[in-house]
Amino acid sequence: MNTRHPLRVVAAVLAAAVLLLGALIGMELSATALPPQTGDLPMADDATVARGAYLARAGNCVACHTARGGEPYAGGHPIRTPYGTLVGGNLTPDRETGLGNWSPQAFRRALHEGISRDGRLLYPAFPYAHTTRLSDPDADALYAYLRSVPAVARANEPHDLRFPYNTPVALALWRLLNFEPGRQMEDATRSAEWNRGAYLTEGVAHCAACHSPRDALGGTGLALAGGLMPDGRWYAPSLLDPAEAGVQDWPASRIAALLKNGSIDSATVMGPMAEVVFHGTSHLDEADLQAIATYLRELPAQPARRPDFEHADEGLMRLGAKVYKQHCADCHGAQGQGAPGAYLPLAGNRAVLAGSAVNTIQAILSGGFSPATAGNPQPYGMPPFRTILSDTEVAAVASFIRQSWGNRAGPVSSLDVQRVR
Repeated sequence: MNTRHPLRVVAAVLAAAVLLLGALIGMELSATALPPQTGDLPMADDATVARGAYLARAGNCVACHTARGGEPYAGGHPIRTPYGTLVGGNLTPDRETGLGNWSPQAFRRALHEGISRDGRLLYPAFPYAHTTRLSDPDADALYAYLRSVPAVARANEPHDLRFPYNTPVALALWRLLNFEPGRQMEDATRSAEWNRGAYLTEGVAHCAACHSPRDALGGTGLALAGGLMPDGRWYAPSLLDPAEAGVQDWPASRIAALLKNGSIDSATVMGPMAEVVFHGTSHLDEADLQAIATYLRELPAQPARRPDFEHADEGLMRLGAKVYKQHCADCHGAQGQGAPGAYLPLAGNRAVLAGSAVNTIQAILSGGFSPATAGNPQPYGMPPFRTILSDTEVAAVASFIRQSWGNRAGPVSSLDVQRVR
């Protein structure tokens, strides 16, 4: 039997595929530098600057572009990922180290196409897969606002990514697989409020950047289906699953109140979401909060698949009960009932019952506060037990909480705790 011809065909197809992939990567890497902005642009009017400030808050831009204790938007904040560490850039109008020599066109290209002024491809920690949806007037308003903040001379720190993620070819390949420039398109079958909510949620606020699973190459899976944060320290729960953070059966007013205040009866936010509320959603106007609520309520409910329930070891549960009585019961109650207006109930708590135990572990280890907002000015806090409890004790009390008072969630191991710690 002669197999040469089929093998030659396969080889030719593979060679063509490699050539095509090489050409596509070459096209991704062929962006040209845009000329620097020369001379002073006229200052935008107050309304445009205010609009840009509002959008920057909605997107919580300050979180990734401000070092701890540093000047706002001057960069330096490390963003830890499974592929290494990226560092937020300087967005102030300093001409040497910031955006001072960026033209409006260069800034718009960065938001819409993920390309720097000098033609470099930007890493997707800068969420251009979402900001590509912004309208041109909103992109220009953001530019006007960032030009209005105080200029800070702070050189951008280099990223520290592992090979091959630190290569332009790998970045170009990621873009081919995961990014397509575009604008937010209105759905004529939906209300104006829903479309506004979609624009804010999918574009400006880029909620899917955290609330979506990631594959081994950093590409997102089903948008808003939940996933680990890039540093692995928190889990952003699914907004599609009513058993996690889905709000399909909540009234819009309740959703808007949680985004505005950070804490409502039997629900509060902690960790990265507390930061989002503090810097961002607590400053949005009621119409936009209602629009986001409308959009989130109408997301298709898609319950996540969970493994069959597994009972924790009896010895672990006994230890967990002991730790809970000693450190937790005074606030959260002997039956996990909590205290209205102060301490959250743990019985039936969706965060406790999530398929991922990461947030339960993290809350025990690191504690935390809901955000201080106008509607929640003096939030009650959770103290950290990182230095008090061993990995085994944390695993025991987490397992106890997840399997008591009618709760049915998987047990937690010492190795699970060690990974988060």
